[in-house]
This record gives sequence, structure tokens and C-alpha cells, in this order.
Amino acid sequence: MSTGPDPTSASAPESLQAVRPPGDARSTRIADRLRALARRKRVRAAEALLLLLVLALAGTGWDFRSVPATDADVSVSPAPKPASREAARLVVERQRLATALRRYVPPGPYIVIDQTHNRLRLMRGDETVLEAPCSAGSGMVLKEGSGGRVWVFDTPRGRFEVLSKAERPVWRRPDWAFVEEGEPIPKNPGDRLEYGSLGEYALYFGNGYLIHGTLYERLLGRPVSHGCIRLGKEPLREVFRQAPIGTPVYIY
Repeated sequence: MSTGPDPTSASAPESLQAVRPPGDARSTRIADRLRALARRKRVRAAEALLLLLVLALAGTGWDFRSVPATDADVSVSPAPKPASREAARLVVERQRLATALRRYVPPGPYIVIDQTHNRLRLMRGDETVLEAPCSAGSGMVLKEGSGGRVWVFDTPRGRFEVLSKAERPVWRRPDWAFVEEGEPIPKNPGDRLEYGSLGEYALYFGNGYLIHGTLYERLLGRPVSHGCIRLGKEPLREVFRQAPIGTPVYIY
């Protein structure tokens, strides 16, 4: 009887060894991917935690302090001190002069006439109520023949006041008005009267000088008068209305 090998006791041929089913390999790959993904998430979480720690220590650069509301009181730093004793003295002197000047400002309306620029201002305190071009004296010199009288058509400078007011004033022409026109000086006082040439209103401030209207408004702003102050129709009406008798008049 043959004593060959027992197939039941020998090891199985290589072709018959146990093999992992295909499904098990796919599951392994999926598991490996999940483990890799988990590792990446853990790394990112660690990086984020590290970034937060750095920001907490170093700061972000933003300032989150509270800011006062727009209507809240905001403290203002005091003015810098003068750099020297001379500067301090000048500051004190300026304050003293400003205080002294305020004492000279009239309590009511007053008139200021600038002959350099031929401007008239009606003032009330520091407020300019009205400003308008005017005409002051031309400064021309008129001579009556050789060795005769001499007139200088200047406007006086200084402080005056309104002494009287008139509506529809009549001009009593002085001698120089006839000499200037080359006319004989009349003996009859009535021949000196001229109507309409002074405008609607006149304010007399002394020594024969007036603030009055003019027939030649196109010349306002130029020094062309014989010493009086000429003013346009509308500004003259306002000055006449707001400047009572006693109103100070400053001419410079």
C-alpha cells in the first residue's frame, strides 16, 4: 500500500493560501485617509492656538479706548507760555490796550470815515451796521486872483458829532463857489441859495461841514469834494435814520 504523503496533514499549496478580500483593502485606505485628515486638523488647531497666544502677548495694533462723544466737553490745553520776558510783556500790554480801547467805544451808533479809502461805516459796538463808498475833500487849493484869499478843500480829521440834521437841505453857496466858477460874488443873500445839490438829507458836524448826498454818485469812492462828505442816496437814508443828533463822527 502506498505510503505517500497525506494530503490532509501537508501544508496547503501557495495558490490556496488565505487572501484578504478586496473590500477589506478599500476600508483600510479610507481609514488611512481619515487618520491623515485628523492629523492635519490637529496641526491647524495647534497653529491657530499658537497665533492667538502670540496676538494676546504682542497686541493687534488697534486701540479700543473709549472716545468722548461729539457733544461732550473736551479739555483744551492752555496756551503755551511766552518764550521770553519781552514776549510776556507784549502779551500783557496787548491785553491792556484792548481793554482800554473797549472803554472808548461809544455805547450807541457812531460814524467812522476813512479818507484814505473813501469809505464810511456806521458802527454799533464792534458791529458794522453799514459800509458804503463816500467822497472826502480833494485837497485842492483855490486862489482868488493874485494875492487874494486861498481855500484848501480838505476834510478835517478828528472826533466830531452830529449837531443837526435836515431834510431837503438848501446849500448856501460860499464865496469860493463863485470864485471857482469865475462868477461875481452876489450881494443879495438869496442869490446864494441852491436847491437839490445836497441830496435828500444832510447831517451837520461843525465848521460848515456836512454829510450829504450828491448829484454825481459815479464819483463816489474818490476824493473829489470841497471838504464835506458825499454819500449815495440809499446809504444816506440809512445813516440819517439811524444816527440821531449827538452821534459821534470819527474822521481819519
